[in-house]
Parts: sequence; C-alpha cells; structure tokens
Amino acid sequence: MKRIETIKKIVDSGVVAVIRAESKEQGIKIVDAVKKGGINILEVTMTVPGAVDIIKELSQVYKDDDVVIGAGTVLDPETARACILAGAKYIVSPSLNPDTIKLCNRYRVPVMPGVMTVRDAIEALELGAEILKVFPGSAFGPSIIKDFKGPLPQGNFMPTGGVDLNNVEEWIKAGAIAVGTGSSLTKGAKSGDYELVTKTAQQFVEAVKKARQK
Repeated sequence: MKRIETIKKIVDSGVVAVIRAESKEQGIKIVDAVKKGGINILEVTMTVPGAVDIIKELSQVYKDDDVVIGAGTVLDPETARACILAGAKYIVSPSLNPDTIKLCNRYRVPVMPGVMTVRDAIEALELGAEILKVFPGSAFGPSIIKDFKGPLPQGNFMPTGGVDLNNVEEWIKAGAIAVGTGSSLTKGAKSGDYELVTKTAQQFVEAVKKARQK
C-alpha cells in the first residue's frame, strides 16, 4: 500500500482504534471486535506485550482485506523500523521525534507525531508529517483544533487521548481530520465483553459520519 493511499484510508475512516491490551491474545480479540464494528484503521501500541509480533500476525491475517495496521506509542526510529518490517503501514508517536519522522519518510511510511504547541506543529510540518497527533487531547479540548488552524490552516490534526462518544462530534466539527480513541472504545475488553467493543466501534463510526454531514 502506498503512502498516499494509507493516508486517504485514515482520513476516509475518520477513526483510528488505539489498541492497548494486557496480552497478545487479548490484543487480537480487541482487534477482531473493533473490525467487526466497522473500524478498519488499527493502531497497536508498543505498550502491548509482543506488540511487534501482533502487528506481524495481523498484517498477514488481513493482507488481502481493507484493514490498515499501524504502530502506536513509537518513541524512537529503531522501534519504528522494527514495526515497519513487521508490516505496520503507519507510525504514531506521542511526541515529536525528528529522527523517527525522517526514518518513516525514508521508507515512505506515514508518520503521525504528537504535538502540543504551534512550534511542535510547525516543526512536524517542516519535517514532512501529513497528519499531526494532538496529544493528549484531554488537556486541550476540541477548541484547540481551531486554535491550531488559525495560524496553520494547512495542518491536518488528529486528537488522541480523551476522545469519547460524548465529544467525538465536537472534535470533527472543530476541524479534526480524524480522531484516535483507545480506552473509551475498548473498555468492554476489561470484562471480556467484546460485543460491547463492537457496539462502541459502530457508534464511533456513526458519530463521525453524522458530524461530517453537518
């Protein structure tokens, strides 16, 4: 999958499912439940035990599907390269690491660095990042998107952290190109209720669709 195609799929979806789990087995169950709910952009975080192996396995399982597997909580270029070799189609980081962005650009893999300030955002744009992860979103609220877009209308922003069903429409209406959601989406997994994960995924998809129509 080419870089521009991956970016388009992320934007078209509007929702990136952030997968955090206590084990590889739980991680795979969460992924299946989220996919069943209609979210095909899946971010496996490096905090999950065996995360690189999960990415490799999922990339094989869904290689002929419309699912896009990425890696999250990537802190350095070494980890980014390992994830790319395992099959990750995009890389997400909680912070701005120039070397990680450069490595991803080298291999033409989309990278979403975390930004908290306009200075961060400008540096990320100059380094070639197409989508900027506003993190933690809970520290700002949806209005931060409009604030960023004031001086940087060319920026594509994706909030993560604190995005839930109560505010996802606000984030989209504020100008977010997509949203990343983790605990709010996958909370059912803690009690083994994967049907709830699927239902929540469906609700996120509908909420984004509804917000974009207004």
